[in-house]
Amino acid sequence: MKHKAVVAIVGMPGSGKTIASRTLERLGLTRVRFGDITDEYLAQKGWEMTEKNERIIREGLRRKYGMAAYAALNIPRIERALKEGSVVLDGLYSWEEYRVLKKHFPKNMTVIALYSSPETRYRRLSERKERPLTVKEAQGRDRSEIENIGKAGPIAMADWTVVNEGKGIKALEKEIESLWRKIRRS
Repeated sequence: MKHKAVVAIVGMPGSGKTIASRTLERLGLTRVRFGDITDEYLAQKGWEMTEKNERIIREGLRRKYGMAAYAALNIPRIERALKEGSVVLDGLYSWEEYRVLKKHFPKNMTVIALYSSPETRYRRLSERKERPLTVKEAQGRDRSEIENIGKAGPIAMADWTVVNEGKGIKALEKEIESLWRKIRRS
């Protein structure tokens, strides 16, 4: 690889983004989780970590700083991490965030989209240990992310797409490892 990579993981909730980003982290990339900003704001306010409160923070930050808020707020973290090596971004959502990061890291950025059907994602989201969602909550989050955030753009423009349907965690991890080897060779 001629340069250090910035690998952005995109996908709808429950598609496997966290597993993919943690796999890359295990392979030596520094993980920058965009949701950490939401968690920090929740802690500052003393609010409980719920889907409703997280949405209030996410939408509030985007109203205050624009739709590229999370990208702009994370650029200093990404730049610090790039000094050490390649970086994986967990949580790139909006089209505007995508555009800001592509402009800021034009030669470094690669986007991997994870796809799973809504039925599969909703089952996963209801079964997860941290912040489980009901089907109704998951559907509401999907609508919010598509209609209010423009999440479809980065998914559509991904350099790579991984279908995470009907496979276990180990199979997804192996596919991400193989994809990372391809990205490193490019």
